[in-house]
Amino acid sequence: MSFEQEFKAAFKGNIKRAGSSELLSWLETTDFFRAPASTKFHCAHDNGLVEHSVSVYKVLMEKHFESGVDDPESFAICALLHDLCKAEFYKTSTRNVKNESTGMWEKQPFYMVDDKFPFGHGEKSVFLIERFMKLKPCEAMAIRWHMAGFDDSAKGGSFAISLAYEKYPLAVKLAVSDLESTYIREKSPTSQARV
Repeated sequence: MSFEQEFKAAFKGNIKRAGSSELLSWLETTDFFRAPASTKFHCAHDNGLVEHSVSVYKVLMEKHFESGVDDPESFAICALLHDLCKAEFYKTSTRNVKNESTGMWEKQPFYMVDDKFPFGHGEKSVFLIERFMKLKPCEAMAIRWHMAGFDDSAKGGSFAISLAYEKYPLAVKLAVSDLESTYIREKSPTSQARV
């Protein structure tokens, strides 16, 4: 099963909220299922964004879902859509790279950021989701703060992230799942060689 198929199965199997089918239809008009998850870090390849989204969902469900306590719909929404802000965010360009074997310069493709709506990271995902369906406060907080200390707002000394984590355990669970997925499960062969 492809990552796109896994994503859609988890989405359709868990997310039944009003507007969810319209959101999924809109996703199919974007590059969400073809885009990378980053320019050069985790899942920096075609289909990397959907691969990362599925990976975060798996970590969140395997390690942090407590049956009878947690809501499977909320977990699916947060994990599968936390990086929705990256749809239509990257573009492919080329740059000259010297081939060490031949000494010749060669054009190589690479991903670059082309942010047409610079609204932030987590907050942009929340904004895009809410164009189609209403989020619960715990879902909005989890998606907004999923970047943990990597978020620019957290670096400025704001206590908002701490308050969000204290009040909404889902926010902590999503941030930890995103970190594990990115830095442990999605390591590229070159980064694994450095371990």
